[in-house]
Amino acid sequence: MSVNYLNHDKSIKSWLLSLDHKRIGIMYLVAVALSFLGGGILAILVRTELLAPGQTIMSADAYNQSFTLHAVLMIFAFIIPAVPAVMGNFVLPIQLGAKDVAFPRLNLASFYIYLAGAAIVLSALAVGRIDGGWTFYAPYSMTIGDSILFITAGVFVMGFSSILTGLNFIVTIHKMRAPGLTWNRLPLFIWSIYATSIVQVLATPVIGITMVLLFLERLLGIGIFDPALGGDPVLFQHFFWFYSHPAVYIMILPAFGIISDLMGTFSRQQVSGYKFVALSSVAIAFLGFLVWGHHMFVSGQSAVSSVVFSLITYLIGIPTGVKVINWVQTMHRGSVWLQTPMLYALMFLFTFSIGGFTGVMLGVLAVDVHLHDTYFVVAHFHYVMMGGNVIAALGGLHYWWPKMTGKMFNETLGRIGAALVFIGFNTTFFPQFIMGTQGMPRRYYDYLEQFTNLHVLSTIGSYILAVGLFLIAGYLLHSLFRGRKAPANPWGGLTLEWTHTTTPPHPHNFEETPIVTRGPYDYHLAPELFQKGEGDGFGSEVVSVTPSSTHSD
Repeated sequence: MSVNYLNHDKSIKSWLLSLDHKRIGIMYLVAVALSFLGGGILAILVRTELLAPGQTIMSADAYNQSFTLHAVLMIFAFIIPAVPAVMGNFVLPIQLGAKDVAFPRLNLASFYIYLAGAAIVLSALAVGRIDGGWTFYAPYSMTIGDSILFITAGVFVMGFSSILTGLNFIVTIHKMRAPGLTWNRLPLFIWSIYATSIVQVLATPVIGITMVLLFLERLLGIGIFDPALGGDPVLFQHFFWFYSHPAVYIMILPAFGIISDLMGTFSRQQVSGYKFVALSSVAIAFLGFLVWGHHMFVSGQSAVSSVVFSLITYLIGIPTGVKVINWVQTMHRGSVWLQTPMLYALMFLFTFSIGGFTGVMLGVLAVDVHLHDTYFVVAHFHYVMMGGNVIAALGGLHYWWPKMTGKMFNETLGRIGAALVFIGFNTTFFPQFIMGTQGMPRRYYDYLEQFTNLHVLSTIGSYILAVGLFLIAGYLLHSLFRGRKAPANPWGGLTLEWTHTTTPPHPHNFEETPIVTRGPYDYHLAPELFQKGEGDGFGSEVVSVTPSSTHSD
């Protein structure tokens, strides 16, 4: 058995104190998966409570606490760190041809800072109620007791983890690329992580400062946001959304990168409009700083401000549309191979397009006033966050699972799991668009009889979604013990993690520093994959994939 990052030292100490970016990525994977499990169980409880009007399984107070903790766990402990921390850590240095990130010790410290922040947030449960929602809007959030001190402190600490991870990736991308890996040859996943890291470094300090101000106001009674103390609650909304809208792109930009890699690999085709797709990630990161006011159309901000924020919101649809159009064109020109990771890419196109289009709708002033704080916003948010980030993360997890573990998952179960997730997700959240247009307010514990059927449908969908997610967890865990050994390049990918290292990767990633001579999706320059000829791939360990026998157009 060849030496790899999993077997070169199996002691617990070697994992807990590891400076290897791959092991840190795996530890992040376990941590965010547990956060996702906790947030998901709370979501099922919330949906079960909404199965019928009136009390079903919990009191109104327990309901408020459940959906607040669900949101805090999902956003701050799962979605924000999930793709950058897990797949960014594991894949980014290898795709760059580097042996590790620029600051390995800082990378390990980021992981433990993340754990400390999550622990502080959860400790709030022992202090008192948590029912202020994930936005912590002042002055209400300061009335829920001392638990707000722990929540704000925990979010503040987790923010440091995000900043340090972003800083690490920016330096790594600039300084540690392999010879020949120019900016025009970077995989699009790297471009997306680069844009994400810029947002992490520039925007996260704002939420950190906001949490500190909220903390000080609660602790010392200083009037900052509470009007009873002379503060301004709208100022809190400005601070909060100045971070939280760019944070949406911290969550979705890495997903774009995964989808770009999947489109190139499983279409056996150069990603159409490579430069436009790459630069659109940077454009989205920039424009993301200019649209926070579209969350505040009904807050009393000036009409001129609302019009400007509305217009800029339309602009951000352009680079997003550039990506979608080029992904479709890539498939049109390529030879599409419908394996499980590609199914998630196709699913992403459908669900994220709905989420993006409804986002532009909410950017229209007249429409937003009517739909503000209704279930339409809940549905839009989940179509972007879960239909975008989580679906792409599942695609990326299936794509890189053989590389991470050295084992193949069951392809049939993979397809069934993908189908259940697609059906369950849309059954859960599409009815919420309809409820929103009919005036069903979000966050409400009880509702009118007229919304019962749609709530029942939404709850049944959440159960189907849960079955799909547990099935995925089951066959992935099963593959660790009984799965077939993965070949070096099961998908026929051209990026360095597939062509220049073993599966699982060598402890130092590469035995020799790779020299890059082609782009990440230049299949016409990779004869070893299709013609068994000579190329700069991994030679005899590369699995030859014959498009004509395994692809469907």
